[in-house]
Parts: sequence; structure tokens; C-alpha cells
Amino acid sequence: MKPARSFIFAMGAGLLLLLALQGQASAQTASLTEKINAYVGCINRLSERSYASRRRYFEWVGKDGPTGKERIIYGTYTIYDTSGCRKAVEKANTLEPRDAALEAAASAYADAVGKLEPLLKEADDYYQQQDYKDDKMAKGRAMHPRLVAAWDAFAAADASLRNGVEAINDRRAAESLAEVEQKEGRKAAYHFHALMINAKRVLRTETSDKPDIAAITQAVAAFEELVKGAEEFSGDGPGKIGSSLISSAKSFLVTSKQLMRRIRDKVPYSSGDQMMMGGAGAWMVEGSPARLLRDYNQMVDSYNRDRNSGGFNGR
Repeated sequence: MKPARSFIFAMGAGLLLLLALQGQASAQTASLTEKINAYVGCINRLSERSYASRRRYFEWVGKDGPTGKERIIYGTYTIYDTSGCRKAVEKANTLEPRDAALEAAASAYADAVGKLEPLLKEADDYYQQQDYKDDKMAKGRAMHPRLVAAWDAFAAADASLRNGVEAINDRRAAESLAEVEQKEGRKAAYHFHALMINAKRVLRTETSDKPDIAAITQAVAAFEELVKGAEEFSGDGPGKIGSSLISSAKSFLVTSKQLMRRIRDKVPYSSGDQMMMGGAGAWMVEGSPARLLRDYNQMVDSYNRDRNSGGFNGR
């Protein structure tokens, strides 16, 4: 079976969220939250579109570049304006607590995505205006190595910044969840936040370069127990876990079990599934990493809606 992580990168990595679990916020905590939120904002706004542009391009272009003889020429996608991200990173890098490695990763991300933006605009103009009909795809062939290099640089910068952000977020989330449990026990607030922490754990174990079936089994079982516990606190209004999060958590659980079985039992993907997994329809393949990522991102959306509605805001 093709390594799961390659499928994840093919469609773009998952959304990031900053788990708002802090109790009494200190000035330093508030500053760190602002700093991390700036980095997360860049990733959530720009990364998926950047990966989608690469995916779109390679739907019709071979690894050696365009020839002009392709049956269908799609071009590529542009990405959103990157100047806001650069400004946000420059400001965030001055905030306490200072972290040289994380700040360097953020600057590298802003630089890489900033260089990708005009190149994609140039390529989009070229293909949208069908200029390849006038120069026999000469510019398309010349742009190909530049595009590949820009996407590779972006992907490396994206991975580095994500790793740095997630390391901090994981530590803060674990500490704060322990605080919630100590104060309130394993009730609604605990399950609300623990669902997301453990969903990320499942996502990581199942999309590892070298999946460990024992770790996967343990992670999926722990997540299933949390889903069952969370249902006890589901409902409408403050202090309740919304039905949307419960529903998306159940969908994520189903897909995580399907993927676990594929990995454990070495179940190959059909030829039809493999064709779908090479494009935008990858999420439609049951028990695929792309489907797992789609379900995880739906959990993120539901979590953020519930948190921002006031039920667990600031908790």
C-alpha cells in the first residue's frame, strides 16, 4: 500500500486550531496566544489553496512538465494575497516568549508562500489566456521547474511551521486539559476538548510514514471511549456539546476504523480508488487518509463553532 502520508500531502495538510483551554490567562499566555494565532492564521488561509494549486497542475501535467500535446490543459490555481500573512508574521515574531526556531520557521513560510503567489499568477495568466498556443508551450516548459521548486520549498516551510506550532499547542492543550479535569472532573468541558486532542493523535498515528498498528489501535480505542463519553453531555446551549461535533466525531471514528483495518490487514486500494486518490475526489474513498483528513477538518469546524458560540469559550 502506498504510504498514507503521501496522500495527505497530495491534497494538503489539515487545518490547525489553537485549543482555548487556559484558565487564568497571564500576560505572557495572552502574548503567546496572539503569536501562535498569527502563524495558524497564515496556515489556515494559505496552505490548503497552495496544495490545491499543485494538485490541480499535476492532474494534467506529467512529472517532466507540459508538452503541449495534453488532451486537456487545466492550468493551475492562484492563491490568496500573502501580504497580510507576511505582516502578521513580522509582528508575531516580535512577541514574547521569543523562540528563534519557531520565528525562523514562520519567516521561511511567509517567504515561501510569498514567492509562490506571483509565480502562480504568472502561470494562471499564461494558461487562462491560452498563450501556449502561440509559443508551442515554450513558456509552460520553462515555468515547470520553477513551479516545482516553489511548491517544494513551500511544502517544506509549511511542514516546519506546523511542527513548531503543534508542539507548543500540544503541550498547552495537555496542561490545560489536566487543569480542567482537576477542577471539574471528566464532564462536558473535558470531553469537548479531549475529543480534538485525541482526534489529532489518531490522525497522526494513521498517517505516519511508518504506521504502528499497536499505537493506531490504542489511539482509535481511546477516541471511541471519548466519543461515547461525550454523547452523555450532548445538547443545545451553554455547557453542552453540540450535535454537530458529536456527529463529525462519529464520522471521524468510522473512517479511522476503516483505515486502521486497511493498514492492519494490508487491504489494497482498487484501481478505481487509486485513480480517485490521485485527484480532488480522494476524500470519497472509504478508509483513505484523505477521507480521514476531511473528517478531521469537519471536526475542527464544529469545534470552533461550538467554542465561539459561548458554550466553552475561553475554556
